[in-house]
Amino acid sequence: MTPLRCRMIEDMDLMELELNTQSAYLCTVKQFAEFFGKSPKQLGREEIRTFLLHLVREKKVARGTYRQKLAAIRLLYRTTPGKDFIVEGIHHSKRGRKLPVVLSMDEVEKFFSVLSSLKYREIFMTAYSAGLRVSEVVSLRATDIDSKRMVIRVQQSKGRKDRYVMLSKRLLLVLREYLKAARPKDYLFPGRSPGRYLTTKSVWSACKQAAHRAGITKNIYTHTMWHSFATHLLENGTDLRTIQILLGHRNLNTTAIYTHVLRKHIESTPSPLDLLEERKKKPNRKSVPRS
Repeated sequence: MTPLRCRMIEDMDLMELELNTQSAYLCTVKQFAEFFGKSPKQLGREEIRTFLLHLVREKKVARGTYRQKLAAIRLLYRTTPGKDFIVEGIHHSKRGRKLPVVLSMDEVEKFFSVLSSLKYREIFMTAYSAGLRVSEVVSLRATDIDSKRMVIRVQQSKGRKDRYVMLSKRLLLVLREYLKAARPKDYLFPGRSPGRYLTTKSVWSACKQAAHRAGITKNIYTHTMWHSFATHLLENGTDLRTIQILLGHRNLNTTAIYTHVLRKHIESTPSPLDLLEERKKKPNRKSVPRS
């Protein structure tokens, strides 16, 4: 490990960045160095600009990906003594807002029905029933399930926070069936390597396969169950503040994005084009001459 990489890891630890974020940042730095075939110490502002243009024009990365890679490069050079000036003034893209993809309740049921693997069915049911990110589901331990209090403990989730979420009665029945069959020793969903949990990549693959078998044409991914959980709660009258706590959001504005995908609000609002049509159907009231 080079001294620069070692120092960057130390700084990320001091900043208490999540392991997934650290891994993504290190991957970006490696990608940046390999793009020029040189150490980042030998690269400067022009090389950074060229690399970022490559990401935008050639790779056509999403805005979020671009911002993450720029953040990694900024951290790299702020970590390097005497190089922090290099990243000053580098442009970043405006933060866009994409509405989440949400499944209907019928689509959720259809999705569950095609999952032949008990493990993956349990993973997606847990994500949907408790409002968990897939990364939070796969890292659950058997001891995190509290059937007496009917809650699930989520340890050190995004933002390094613990929280409790509800344990569905239906989920508990499926979970007991899974525990009886799998008998996990530590992690609820163990991976192939001893002492490690299942990777999110394998869950993503299972998600795509199940969506295809279920005939779901929406571009769904592992976060879709999480988004569907929040939207369905909101549609059934749960207040935003409660949903914010369940999802582990810091800011209520983050949770408020689900108000933009509420089906009942959209469906109950008539289009002005339909109002025009209804206006045509109404009989014209002829004015009655005054005597």
